[in-house]
Amino acid sequence: MVRYTAQVEYYHQHNLVNPDVVGAERRFGIRVTLPPGDTMHKVLGDDWEQLHWYPGEAERDRAFEQMAMRHAYSRDTDSPTQVLEKIVR
Repeated sequence: MVRYTAQVEYYHQHNLVNPDVVGAERRFGIRVTLPPGDTMHKVLGDDWEQLHWYPGEAERDRAFEQMAMRHAYSRDTDSPTQVLEKIVR
C-alpha cells in the first residue's frame, strides 16, 4: 500500500485560514445567524449559525466591521440579511 503525506499549503489570499495564527487560541468570535422570518431558514434550517473565531479582539472587530458592510457586488435591489453578534469564550 502506498501512502502519501503532504503538508497543506495556503495559496489563496481569500482563505479563511491564516497560517500565521493556525495554532493560536481564538477567544473572540462573531456569530452569524438569520433574522426571524428570513426565507433562507427554509434552505438552511431554523438552527443555522456560522461561527468565526479570532485570536484578538482587534482582529475580530475589524472582521465584524467588514462583515457588517454592504458588499460592493450586491445589486441595488438585493437586501442581504444577517445578524452579527460579537462573542467571547
